[in-house]
Amino acid sequence: MHHCVTKALAIATAAAVSLLPVTPAFAQHSSSGGTATPIKHVVVLFQENVSFDHYFATYPTAMNLSGEPQFLAKPGTPAVNGLVGGLLSNNPNLNPANGAGATNPFRLSHAQANTNDQDHNYTPEQQAFHSGLMDLFPEFTGVGGNATGMTVPGAQPPAYNTTGLVMGYYDGNTVTAYWNYAQHYAMNDNSFDSQFGPSTPGALNLISGQTDGVIDNVNGTKGIISDGTATGLTDINDADPAGDMCSTSTGEKFSMSGKNIGDLLTAAGVSWGFFNGGFDLTATNANGTTLCARSTTSAVTTVTKLDYIPHHQPFQYYASTANPLHTRPASVSEIGHNGPANHQYDTNDFFAALKHGNLPAVSFIKAPGFQDGHAGYSDPLDEQAWIVSVVNAIQKSPEWWSTAIIISYDDSDGWYDHQMGPIVNQSATTADQLSGNGLCGSASLTQALPGVTTGNTNSQGRCGYGPRLPYIVISPFAKRNFVDHSTTDQTSTIHFIEDNWLGGERIGGGSFDALSGSIDGMFDWDRCRFEDGVLILDPTTGEAQQGGFFF
Repeated sequence: MHHCVTKALAIATAAAVSLLPVTPAFAQHSSSGGTATPIKHVVVLFQENVSFDHYFATYPTAMNLSGEPQFLAKPGTPAVNGLVGGLLSNNPNLNPANGAGATNPFRLSHAQANTNDQDHNYTPEQQAFHSGLMDLFPEFTGVGGNATGMTVPGAQPPAYNTTGLVMGYYDGNTVTAYWNYAQHYAMNDNSFDSQFGPSTPGALNLISGQTDGVIDNVNGTKGIISDGTATGLTDINDADPAGDMCSTSTGEKFSMSGKNIGDLLTAAGVSWGFFNGGFDLTATNANGTTLCARSTTSAVTTVTKLDYIPHHQPFQYYASTANPLHTRPASVSEIGHNGPANHQYDTNDFFAALKHGNLPAVSFIKAPGFQDGHAGYSDPLDEQAWIVSVVNAIQKSPEWWSTAIIISYDDSDGWYDHQMGPIVNQSATTADQLSGNGLCGSASLTQALPGVTTGNTNSQGRCGYGPRLPYIVISPFAKRNFVDHSTTDQTSTIHFIEDNWLGGERIGGGSFDALSGSIDGMFDWDRCRFEDGVLILDPTTGEAQQGGFFF
């Protein structure tokens, strides 16, 4: 038994120490067998469309205006690679080529949580990066304004209703929970989208590190490009999974060949599941919506959005892991294991499994649409409420003491971020524009991963790394108030899962997981933090709850 586990059990029986309940189930779930680390549960909260600078540009310094939730950094809080000096006062995006949208970055207030969605497609993101100059975001990814038409006091020039909106960022007075989690646990400020592009490629990379291998593509090819072979195809855009009963009947959809992390976990007998808001078609929402039409209206954006968004559910693209009819698990005990649901569930099933003491070893969670953080229909405040509700529930459970919660994102939404990542996978297709017309990286393609298609040694349409994204680890074993600067990407999450449960097995077939950096540096396996308690936040404000156990 890990020495920290032994210490936690001793603390739990000591009357002088007050902690959240640690029950005998803790000892069962925290035994040292079967994993390479003390982590027995990984919970991946996979959110939507945020660049690192959009949420952490000025971390750990918040403006702390009256009437907004407050954030005051503890002494010694490390800074991040954010926006300082000339990046705030004389930014490259003042470039006249950006027209009326040319602007410095500017703070969006707590009252300005509702914004328009920005352009975050494969080609425009590369054009915004402009060979690493990072100076054409308003021209290529900026979309101005929103439903309320609010303006930004002091913006130079006033940019909210221009394409310059793409330069807006929030601080710890709006994304307060994220800043609190970063300060009390571990954050990486050098983590990237595995490749350029929107939600579907990001979701596929999360579970397979691969967007080559598209099959059964119907109703158009706007999101599909040749992988460099005569017949092979790569996904670079959003399209629904073919076969999912909730997918579009008229729009583009496809399936994927190859393997994903679910296949590896199932083969190894490791419990796992993907939990998606709205996936349970037998449920009825308070507003009367049911089946695939379950929806919720955000009080912040006033937009009514479907809870389940098919192109955000990556396991539905693979025949081996799909649950096309959204079949329900036979019982709570089935959750995480083989059965009618084939490891695909609703978010309500996650809470049921947690309450039942049946939390899978690996859980991926996708919020209901209005809480997934995607600008245009969701927002930082609805997102924060969701994230905090999940984290609080885990921290109040016995499983917390052997769990690592990972908060990560599918893409940047096109929001400005000043840091270009390394191009570890090159591409030369008609959609590539980073280094010149038809080029992302070197024309020699000396750094191009193979693909799923037979004979494809240099898979195309997968240029990356793409934009920088937030990445936070919340765990009793996470380093405290720590910023990791090592290079990671979306597949670093499955890299950790593979190392912890699968002896370092990789997916193969050109998956990014073969290149991904490790997140091990965000943990301290020898530090016993159990006497520190846990950080319980208010879902509305993101601030520490009165009477909560926090550092």
